[in-house]
Amino acid sequence: MTPHLPAPRPVYRREDLRALLDPAVIAIVGASARGGSFGERTARNLSGFAGRLHLVNPRYDGIGDQPCHPSLAALPEVPDLVVAATPMEACEGVVRDCVAAGVRGLILYAAGFAETGRPERVALQHRLVAMAREGGLRLLGPNCIGVVDYVRRAEISFVALPRPASPPVRPALGIVSQSGNLGFALAQAVEAGAQVGRVLTCGNSGDVDVADLVAALAEDPACSAIALLFEGMADPARLLEAAAIAWEHDKPIVVHKLGTGEQGAAAAMSHTGSLAGSEAVYRAAFQRAGMVLSESFEGLLELASFLAKAPAPRAAGVAVVSTSGGAAIMAADRAEARGVALPQPGPEAQAVLSARIPEFGSARNPCDVTAQVLNDPGSLQDCIGALLGDPAYGTLVVPNGFAYDVATPRFRMMGELAARYGKVACVVWTTQWLEGPGAREAEGEERVALFRSMDRCMAAIAAWQARHERRCAGPVMATRLAPPGAREAAARLLDQASGAVLTEREAKAVLAAYGVPVVAETLATGAEEAVAAADAAGYPVVLKVESPALPHKTEAGVIRLGLAGPEAVRAAFAEVMANARRAAPGAPIHGVLVQPMVPAGIEVVVGARRDPLFGPTVLVGMGGILVELLRDTAVALAPVSHGEARAMLAGLRGARLLSGFRNLPAVDLDALAGVVQRVSELAADHAGRIAEIDVNPVIAAGARLVAVDALIGLSPAPPHG
Repeated sequence: MTPHLPAPRPVYRREDLRALLDPAVIAIVGASARGGSFGERTARNLSGFAGRLHLVNPRYDGIGDQPCHPSLAALPEVPDLVVAATPMEACEGVVRDCVAAGVRGLILYAAGFAETGRPERVALQHRLVAMAREGGLRLLGPNCIGVVDYVRRAEISFVALPRPASPPVRPALGIVSQSGNLGFALAQAVEAGAQVGRVLTCGNSGDVDVADLVAALAEDPACSAIALLFEGMADPARLLEAAAIAWEHDKPIVVHKLGTGEQGAAAAMSHTGSLAGSEAVYRAAFQRAGMVLSESFEGLLELASFLAKAPAPRAAGVAVVSTSGGAAIMAADRAEARGVALPQPGPEAQAVLSARIPEFGSARNPCDVTAQVLNDPGSLQDCIGALLGDPAYGTLVVPNGFAYDVATPRFRMMGELAARYGKVACVVWTTQWLEGPGAREAEGEERVALFRSMDRCMAAIAAWQARHERRCAGPVMATRLAPPGAREAAARLLDQASGAVLTEREAKAVLAAYGVPVVAETLATGAEEAVAAADAAGYPVVLKVESPALPHKTEAGVIRLGLAGPEAVRAAFAEVMANARRAAPGAPIHGVLVQPMVPAGIEVVVGARRDPLFGPTVLVGMGGILVELLRDTAVALAPVSHGEARAMLAGLRGARLLSGFRNLPAVDLDALAGVVQRVSELAADHAGRIAEIDVNPVIAAGARLVAVDALIGLSPAPPHG
């Protein structure tokens, strides 16, 4: 029988993991004299460890010039951390011995546990974790490649480790990775001068996981930013808890997520379900938590290193100084694409540029100082100093076209000037000699960030500025928009639903309870009743069949638009009813909804979905029949504030359409954000009942907003007993 693990817990903090991450005494169980064994490799990697190291293996009295002890109990002191270089079969005994000895940290290298999927191996891992937690032992692994602290030379791993030429200086990065291989692949950047302080991998995350490691680094004063390579976890809310700790300590987390497929999207019942897939929800959760997203694995360390080095931006403007006109154009192109402002310099800086740049250069921003700086190096320093000193600029970007020795003093000069003005300078390594002369020196400068892509550089600057704006804005103060009693009124309507999918009329009644504006309608069961309803509504009208078996009416051919008179209504009634019977033979058909034809406007989709990991989410996008083709949507965790809803609208590629398009008036964005907020409140209030909401379209023109179609899907009722 598989033992039950403890209930979900808060994240471990730095003090909880001190023995694991900051050990003064380490013991290697399974130490070996056999070259290439995990025990021998680990001892070799720890040869420079500043603390005390003990070897444990009953087969040896000594290994090299170090004594070897038969057991943990035989050690002269209790180690803070035990590293188990043992096979899977021995791990249970190691855990038992650690608990008995009072050890507080354990790393298990051995594989063959839960990752195999075999029930008995899953049970074994659970048993080890339960035993460790009960004994106050923090366990990292199993199937863990190890951890490294480059500052204290605690290089605890069996792999051939990358090593910096010298210990890192502040600011130092922390790398946290669920993949040991990719985590240490990132760490190889230390060979090129990257300032990495720690590399933490967690294997199967039986006990200690990425959330715990992030939380511990967030409280570590020697860590200035965290690069997180993330795959997924059963309870990602714990990662958001760790991110909140990092936000409190102003510790940037840069995350790149692996595994961005949209499993389950094909089975979704609505547009919302197919668009708000796993990747979109993870991105929304990371953004809500204040984490910075890296679009690529290749850019993860660059972005984290930049945020580690960069102080708070003093201005939104960016200056570009280049010895190449083409590189200056490249910088301007990528800045525009990423929304980074390149304002012109102020009078003082402009005077310096005009005096120091040849007439065949460009004394503006972007600034082309030309190759004449080779003959007059002081001119480059004067121009960079003038621009860094200009209050219009928060940072400076310098494309580096060639790798050669002259770059090293140039980067030192840039770093000194950046520090003088309390700013950071960015070097974009446009040369393809990626590790050529100057690259290591640029990495080593505390106020110089190195990028190997102009686009990634500008994206990093945009993310830095956005993070600063959010910190300056302070906590989001949410004011509820739903009217009093909305929760209870909607609950009654949901209780009355006859099936798993509400009809359009039922769904719009629920939305109306939350103050969402919906089109008026009348249910008609016969042609003459439909004509009477159309006469009362005023022509032109719309006819839609109401049947719980036909949630997607357009595909079934059961909608008719723009009906201008009684005869058109009679004919349309007969057509849509016949189509409904063909599309859903034997299904209940309640009749036909008669609605006034809403005038043209911009069509917007607003929806919600309960994510299995994060709970209720809300979505907004450009709607109508093109919603899935365009896939122009924004997703956030529900509920959202009014400001968050406005930001979702502003982030759409089609946001310009909402500001006035052709002969259509600009949409009232506050009112539209209100609709998004109300739908989010509905989804959050009834997270246990509602699986999906799809309001498509909301027709928006000026201050007029009307939801003309809606779908609500309910969750299956929990089993009784």
